[in-house]
Amino acid sequence: MRRRKGIWLAGALLAAQLLSGCSIGGKEVILTSGMGSRDVFRIDGVTFSLTEAKVYLANFQNIYGKTYGIDLWEQKFQNGKLKQYVKDVALSEMTRIVCMDLLAKEQEISLTEEEMEDVKRAAKTYYDSLSQAEKTYTGAGLADLEGMYEDYALANKVYHVLTEGVNAEVSDDEARIMEAMQIYLKDENKAGEVKEKLSDGEDFAAVASNYNQKTAIEISFGRREMPPEVEEVAFELDDGEVSDCIPTEEGYYYIKCINKFNEELTDANKSNIVEAREKAAFDDVYEAFISGLSSNLNEKVWREADLITDGSITTDSYFETINNVLDKAAYIY
Repeated sequence: MRRRKGIWLAGALLAAQLLSGCSIGGKEVILTSGMGSRDVFRIDGVTFSLTEAKVYLANFQNIYGKTYGIDLWEQKFQNGKLKQYVKDVALSEMTRIVCMDLLAKEQEISLTEEEMEDVKRAAKTYYDSLSQAEKTYTGAGLADLEGMYEDYALANKVYHVLTEGVNAEVSDDEARIMEAMQIYLKDENKAGEVKEKLSDGEDFAAVASNYNQKTAIEISFGRREMPPEVEEVAFELDDGEVSDCIPTEEGYYYIKCINKFNEELTDANKSNIVEAREKAAFDDVYEAFISGLSSNLNEKVWREADLITDGSITTDSYFETINNVLDKAAYIY
């Protein structure tokens, strides 16, 4: 079954702690201008070119610069910070791809002929979607995009190969999401006042509106999302039942159970739990692998790699196009 959920942008993105943050795999990054004039960085002998980097920059500037129907570039609101953020995210993603492809080589994982055909088809689709201005900005030809998509697909594959043995069975109880209302207080005396009002039969929601010190009264939560003392009591409640005062290290809680088993949210949480198991299994191998990598960033080239935000560069489908042809897309933007 095809999956389209992003599993990182942190986790396996530990590819570097960002090259711009001066470390990769716990090692210091050497900033250098000694590489080729169009090489952005090198990791264990594998380089990433400025052409490839500009494809990422062009897409990320539109993915992150145009959200909720608002063009942040047109608003000119903190454009400097937004540009730096886009460059940081792009550099993280590029280094992750290189690291995972190096891991694939070590694990002797490669793409099949059928997968290579998928890569070529996706590259042609994406190349045909580019305007002349976008082709000029990136300098990317069809062959460049085929190589980039091959690297991306291989990174995707190595993740799934290394996690295919993870237990995908999750019980209803482990994944259970319940809906509730809460009253949280920091003060013990206030907690006593709430106890009296609830004991007198006052409406829970009304009491909560006057006393609750959390931002929300209506909440949904699963295992390990609330203090353990609260979880232990809350998951024993039936619909409509109200807990007694629950003391914790951070304060005092009252919980009213609205729906002790939300089936839809529970099913979704099962997928989240499996993904967390997969990531943990992958990270055991991945983090050990990247700890031995060496890396260089061409600081001058990367500093001068600018974004064009005048509206002439609108492409944002690079990741969507390749994920549409992958059987198991581990990451999508």
